[in-house]
Amino acid sequence: MFTLYERIQIEGLMPQRALLRLRRAGIPLYHIQKTQKNCICLQVERRDLTRVFSLYPQTLEGKTDYRPYTVKRLGGVGLAKAVDFCKNRLGFVLGGLLFCVTTLAADSFVFGVEIVGSQEYRREVMQALEENGIELFAPYKAGKEDLVTAKLLSLDYVEFCSVQKAGNRVRVEIRTSPFSINPLKRGPMQAKHSGELISLTVLKGTAVKKAGDKVTAGETLVQDVLTTQEGEQVRVEAIARARISCVYEGVHEDAATEEEAFAKAYLSLALGEKDELTSKQITQTEKGFHVKITYLVTESINL
Repeated sequence: MFTLYERIQIEGLMPQRALLRLRRAGIPLYHIQKTQKNCICLQVERRDLTRVFSLYPQTLEGKTDYRPYTVKRLGGVGLAKAVDFCKNRLGFVLGGLLFCVTTLAADSFVFGVEIVGSQEYRREVMQALEENGIELFAPYKAGKEDLVTAKLLSLDYVEFCSVQKAGNRVRVEIRTSPFSINPLKRGPMQAKHSGELISLTVLKGTAVKKAGDKVTAGETLVQDVLTTQEGEQVRVEAIARARISCVYEGVHEDAATEEEAFAKAYLSLALGEKDELTSKQITQTEKGFHVKITYLVTESINL
């Protein structure tokens, strides 16, 4: 067992007499040094400090009663000094350890997705990540990068793709071929979202829906045919643009705050640059936060 030592100072007219009294009391004394004519410094075992101050009580601040000897603590020596240092900084050390643990734990989660390069496949990127278990506000599942990359490389005109985690964000780089600019798509224009059709502009093709109609995802908006004056139908590449008002509603049981619930709902929409958020409503229920979002999306074909 280690012995801890404390350095003390005895000051008085004849401090040697104080040493004799301490020795008679059976208190071991170490490294005795006379620093001044009326001052001696020495070391005692920390467990004997109570006995030392019972023989020579410290004068309380503000009192003027006379005492022949004054005993002061100068601090720990050797191992005792190291122990005191650690005790005085225990809160700081624990705080630092807690910060490190919290940082490492947070770094294993996904708090954002950064898409570098082509943005037209943003929705497909989010879907590919979700299908492989890489979701926002959830632990990052390593080893799924190749599966996500293979999924995205199967898309038309994608010639390069990489997926990697940087801090608490997932960075997806996707590049398309420079020769894929404005490729004409064949077939009718079908809605990618469900909602109310706000407007439909058709430059080529035949509209089968009009503003104010309810549409569902996958439903045809514009046929890729034209009817001539003779009544004959001719196949064409449809060129059109539509604006659809959509509504999202869902309950997020695992969200701790309204902001987190809204962030999860908003990111799941994977809105593009031309899409627009029109309103939001967040209500706390017994099962979690109920989020309602209305938004406008722009869809087009060959335009």
